[in-house]
Amino acid sequence: MAIIKSVEVCVARVPLQTPVVFSTRKVTAREYCLVKITGDNGEVGTGFSYAVNGAGRLLAHAVEDLFAPLLIGDESLRVEGIWRDLYQETLLLGRTGAIMRALSAVDIALWDLNARSAGLPVHKYLGAARLGRVPAYGSGGYYVPGKTDEDLAEEMMGFVRNGHDAVKMKVGKLTPAEEERRMAVVREAIGPDIRLMLDANNAWRDLPTAMDYIARFEQFSPFWIEEPFLPDDIDNHVRLAQKTRMTVATGEIEAGRWRFKDLIGSGAAVILQTDAIVCGGVTEFRRIAQTAASHGITVAPHAWHDIHAQLVASFENASYVEFMPDDTIVNFRRLIDTQLECEDGHLLLPDRPGFGYNLDEVAVETFAWDEGGAGGWKKIAA
Repeated sequence: MAIIKSVEVCVARVPLQTPVVFSTRKVTAREYCLVKITGDNGEVGTGFSYAVNGAGRLLAHAVEDLFAPLLIGDESLRVEGIWRDLYQETLLLGRTGAIMRALSAVDIALWDLNARSAGLPVHKYLGAARLGRVPAYGSGGYYVPGKTDEDLAEEMMGFVRNGHDAVKMKVGKLTPAEEERRMAVVREAIGPDIRLMLDANNAWRDLPTAMDYIARFEQFSPFWIEEPFLPDDIDNHVRLAQKTRMTVATGEIEAGRWRFKDLIGSGAAVILQTDAIVCGGVTEFRRIAQTAASHGITVAPHAWHDIHAQLVASFENASYVEFMPDDTIVNFRRLIDTQLECEDGHLLLPDRPGFGYNLDEVAVETFAWDEGGAGGWKKIAA
């Protein structure tokens, strides 16, 4: 058991070396809200969440102003009760978005602290369903100026050569005919036996438009279509799921078990892409994954393999980790001192306590947002 002695928070803005484009937006940088929670046993747990392009300070202010004062002096093992108290404190301010992302960062830090205190990696601390390694799919296929269809195919083939049996590419930005051409080149390159996932990033606003694309995509036997509509448009997810043999996947920016309950109950998706640094942390991820299991629903979490490899290892209904092998898209790896190894399309699980990495303090200092000249880290203590 550890009594929480201090909470520290920092925003690190890490620009992308080359901006990338989704179907609906352009990403130039990621801002990471970093949280450290120190126990009276000397152990330190680390958590994080993120904002795209800007506004990471919204998360940091929530940690500093709302959560940290409630955490000081509490027992770190009282995770469920702490989550309830922090969520209750913010009911009037936002039950999703920046507030829930801040809560996610705090909760992840608590689980990291408790697992470190027990001397166990998180997946063993939770009760592992898998040991040693977890399957990962190669994720990329972004729109980049000058990138040809052949370049895209070679990118996907790179994943296959590294042992991945599944790959994912972006769709939805170009015309239906252009997207059909891109997909044809990729399928020809990777062959018929590799699973091909498609990510639309909320590209379509109505069912007829979506079906114009989907009708062209089905010939290539995609494994899933991800985020076809806005996350709040559950009705069209349901309609699409009823009209196509493609599996509908969504949930990467959903927060709280109640929204996932709606997705499951309505039949809007049979693969949930629950993201622990968005949905409410490890505590809420556990509830969502266990509820999904009781309905025969698979969880394939979104991005952040440094966190999700251990969570996929912890639940029998979790399938793949999303893996991006470098820092061109998801650049959190630039802030930590240890990288997970990928072998034959699987991520090797660490035996180090907690999530198995520490912050690279030199890198954090390089990218930290110094608000008001007070330095990057803000510390709240008893």
